[in-house]
Amino acid sequence: MITQEQIPAVLDHPVYDADGNKIGSAKHVFYDDATGNPEWVTVKTGMFGSSESFIPMHDANLVQDHLEVPYDRDQVKDAPNVDIDAGGHLSEQEEHRLYRYYGLDGGGAGDQRQGGKHAKTDAGPDAKGGVAAMGGAGAAGAAGRRGPAAGDAAGGAGTRGDSAALRQSRTGGTSGLGKEGAAGRGDTAAEDVAMTRSEERMHVTTERRDAGQARLHKYVVTEEQQQTVPVRHEEVRVVREPITEENRDAALRGEDISEADHVVTLHEERPVVEMRTEPVERVRLTTEEKVEQQTVKGTVRKERIEAETTTEDGKKGHIPGRGDTPPRS
Repeated sequence: MITQEQIPAVLDHPVYDADGNKIGSAKHVFYDDATGNPEWVTVKTGMFGSSESFIPMHDANLVQDHLEVPYDRDQVKDAPNVDIDAGGHLSEQEEHRLYRYYGLDGGGAGDQRQGGKHAKTDAGPDAKGGVAAMGGAGAAGAAGRRGPAAGDAAGGAGTRGDSAALRQSRTGGTSGLGKEGAAGRGDTAAEDVAMTRSEERMHVTTERRDAGQARLHKYVVTEEQQQTVPVRHEEVRVVREPITEENRDAALRGEDISEADHVVTLHEERPVVEMRTEPVERVRLTTEEKVEQQTVKGTVRKERIEAETTTEDGKKGHIPGRGDTPPRS
């Protein structure tokens, strides 16, 4: 369950559904004036964040820099439209309608949450112990109702008294309760005027995006090649042999005196060029990750708390303390 201390980490941060789909950004957090527990978160949805939908926070989880809720994105976007009164409160009737939509038990006039459970009580206009009962003037109209924890809830502080002073602002600050607020609550620890100091922390993450493309392109070129090969050919040569006993019979065959031709065919080799396609190599693209260091800058806001005294003549003085922040110049 989300606590009041975690509200600054919720506001203006992404909200994701159970399947990891982004629903929108958290706009306001509404909490129970009687218990001080965050009950609802509103999320900006629609084109350019034109719509604001309510989501129960009972089963929500804060994961790193975003909020995860166990509801589908489409279910959240189709949630009933709710009207908020001038004091920035969610009426019991509207809350009951939202509980029915999300299939949750509760949301009636006498339903007060304690420890994240549904405990039926009779919280009337004079209910004590809740945030709405603090501050006197605004307690009677706000008991048992839900108020926003965002910055624009401060607009109703004039009618709700100091009860609005305990609401978390959108910047993450927590205002202190004055002596009048402590007396209206009936708190015996009237001297406890401590403040909570908050500051923004820069959390840097990385995102993966396309940086370019690489491709293999195959094309055809021509080039001249030469190769030397041996070739053979026949040449004619005249051989004269004397008449011997071995060739006499062949020499005396035929007519004694005659004319005749004897033809000898000559042979030679010539180069023949033939083109054959043969695979020579395989070429492919691979990727490898390189890590480099980049420095990012951001502006963070920090709250400073200083103690000062005021004398009867109007002079102000600084009160030093352990771990005190330097005074303003």
